[in-house]
Amino acid sequence: MSLWVDQYRPRTLDELHYHPNLSLRLKSLAASGDFPHMLFYGPSGAGKKTRIMCTLRALFGAGTEKLKIDQRVFLSPSNRKIEVNIVQSNYHLEITPSETGNYDRVVIQEVLKEIAQTQQVDLSAKQRFKVVIINEADSLSRDAQAALRRTMEKYMSNLRIILCANSTSRLIAPIKSRCLLIRVAAPSGEEMQECMKHVAKRVNFPLPTEVAQKIIDDSEGNLRKAILCLEALKTQSPDLSGDLTIAKPDWETYCHKVADMIIQEQTPARVMDVRAKFYELLTHCIPPGIILKTVAERVVERVDETLKPEIMHWAAIYDVRLRIGSKKIYHLEAWVVKVMSLYKRFICGMDLSDFD
Repeated sequence: MSLWVDQYRPRTLDELHYHPNLSLRLKSLAASGDFPHMLFYGPSGAGKKTRIMCTLRALFGAGTEKLKIDQRVFLSPSNRKIEVNIVQSNYHLEITPSETGNYDRVVIQEVLKEIAQTQQVDLSAKQRFKVVIINEADSLSRDAQAALRRTMEKYMSNLRIILCANSTSRLIAPIKSRCLLIRVAAPSGEEMQECMKHVAKRVNFPLPTEVAQKIIDDSEGNLRKAILCLEALKTQSPDLSGDLTIAKPDWETYCHKVADMIIQEQTPARVMDVRAKFYELLTHCIPPGIILKTVAERVVERVDETLKPEIMHWAAIYDVRLRIGSKKIYHLEAWVVKVMSLYKRFICGMDLSDFD
């Protein structure tokens, strides 16, 4: 039995509940004979992936929903085997090259070259090209982005690329200039409430307005998280009454505990304790950027106003270093030491302007 967020996901552009102008634009592009490379960007849970799949259905029909998952093995220049999961239909292919780390360039080159050099198999297809969806495009290395740029130029006749990213800031300018940029903004509170009421109607239960508002406040514009919370609350209390509590994910609670440790004590021993907690989060596949963001937000909540800008300034600097470097733990730990130094100087009454 599938989750509500998948079971009641819109299948066509007409079924989407918000951003109607964007849906009309995508429908016009799918109907035209000149479909470009595209870059969908926006915050997590805003509906980028849903809109991409609806656009594919408008391009090729219902056949795009008949999916299969293949595990492909590629060889790096050093003959190391790289395993990649590929989701595909007869009309499109979906990959997440960033999962392979520094070998994402190899995956980009091999997969796109193979797809681009083959003709569309289904002769009854409305379009003569195949589509490749690249998830987490903003996490690709510079080498992978350069390889992607060359492929986009060379194989335009047989291939269209749809990039999905949270932000355009990490993508090189040549890629952005070759794509039609589609911004999928987070839904408003009213739009999220409408979507949740639609799901509740499909499941056949009334959704109280106060419960919907509680979920919206907790979700912060993430519609996927909101629908997951709704299903969890329905399981917890079938009539959605009483004192309902929205549970936080374990990793988020763990990050908050790390932030509290940083504020409580600033010593080398505490740095080692925090390092062990970071290793625990990383081994459970929590992205380092998410760890840094969550811990920083919690620390900022607990410090004086004069410290907040400085802490977020250094968080931004180490976020960049996380993406550039290879050893994530070094940069997370360095940020913790910096924050501890700032906080220690503050509580000792020292001038922060002399510390950079």
